[in-house]
Amino acid sequence: MNKAESKYFNTANLMDEALMRLLEHKDYEYITVKEVCKKAGVNRSTFYLHYEKMDDLLAESLERLNQTFLSYFEGQTPEIISKIDESPLSELIFLTNDYLLPYLNFVFENKHVMRAAFRQPYALNAGSTVKKMYRHVFEPIMKRFAVPKEERPFYAAYYVNGIAAVLREWVKTDCEMPAEQVANLIVRLSLHDSKIK
Repeated sequence: MNKAESKYFNTANLMDEALMRLLEHKDYEYITVKEVCKKAGVNRSTFYLHYEKMDDLLAESLERLNQTFLSYFEGQTPEIISKIDESPLSELIFLTNDYLLPYLNFVFENKHVMRAAFRQPYALNAGSTVKKMYRHVFEPIMKRFAVPKEERPFYAAYYVNGIAAVLREWVKTDCEMPAEQVANLIVRLSLHDSKIK
């Protein structure tokens, strides 16, 4: 990467970060280019060198956020998928530290983004991540446990919303509690039995 590309990339990062910080306190539709530029320390012409409109910045910010999130699970995806397909049912447990800690570390290192996501899940397209998890993780697990198809969305909602509630509280405290303790708490709250029965 040459110096010009590096500067372009760094400026884009500043604007991504500025947007996420603004989303913590303000609805997306009311955030202006002027506010993003002020928060990022760039001028409007710089913004328009990078983007045509705010939606372009939001799309880029979401893509970077998604890539960052996925990087916390690098190398685990094939293992998780094969475990879903091949493990005995007695070993098919996903509310464990192995699976929770990468996610909790992401939350801890991106607290400001999570605050924005909890405040405005529609703007940050949080639903698309949950849909992917449902399709690739929850659905195959529930199928293995022979959960009736019409009940599966309820099981998934129970677990996803329960974990989200714990994370929301954790983020409210600025993630004071160590991630390992939060992971253990989530496991305990699931009554030491994350398997679907």
